[in-house]
Amino acid sequence: MKPIVGVIPLWDDEKESIWMLPGYMNALENNDATPIILPLSTNKEVLDQCFDMVDGILFTGGHDVNPKFYNQKNEKCGLLCDTRDEMEKYLFTKAIENDKPVLGICRGIQLFNALLGGTLYQDLPTEHPSETKHSMTKPYNRGVHTVDILKDTPLFEIIGVDKLSVNSYHHQAIKDLAPNVVANAISEDGLVEAITLPDKKFVMAVQWHPEFLWEDSKENDAIIRSFVEAIDE
Repeated sequence: MKPIVGVIPLWDDEKESIWMLPGYMNALENNDATPIILPLSTNKEVLDQCFDMVDGILFTGGHDVNPKFYNQKNEKCGLLCDTRDEMEKYLFTKAIENDKPVLGICRGIQLFNALLGGTLYQDLPTEHPSETKHSMTKPYNRGVHTVDILKDTPLFEIIGVDKLSVNSYHHQAIKDLAPNVVANAISEDGLVEAITLPDKKFVMAVQWHPEFLWEDSKENDAIIRSFVEAIDE
């Protein structure tokens, strides 16, 4: 039986509805997983049932992470989604406690770092000005800057290259790396772009968007595949 991956839903403030980018679902299905979109809820009974039902969780991109998670006030954030914050905090904490594989993308890397004790830049253009393009325009299935993949890291073992061209669409990023978290990739301007948590079955997150790249990039497809394979181990 194929592993079931719970996918965190995206939230549309204007339409007041959940939605999903097909790339997340297609990338998982292409790598022999069965993806399901989780409900957007803070009901712990519902979340516990969802958690028990899935074999791994994909934390998607989306809203900014509430600065209260890293003991700061909201000074430069964009849109927040309190329900999603609390839902993800509960599921991520439960996943760490139960050693259930998790993969974070974009917001996911920021969320993981904040919940594990690190901090974030609330607004890159003002707090970390750079000529590196971190907020690209469509199409998103192309690279706009490179990242250095650090050797002797899980990500290097997965993709087998020390430099990767990535897409980029974010205005927040890791500032102070959380304790016990290991940086796996660094951007041209010094931002941490991929992390892992040692001694866990699979806890990885990247700042870029493999869901737009996996079809044309064996390296990005390998990230998704390694997540699914970790579930099967």
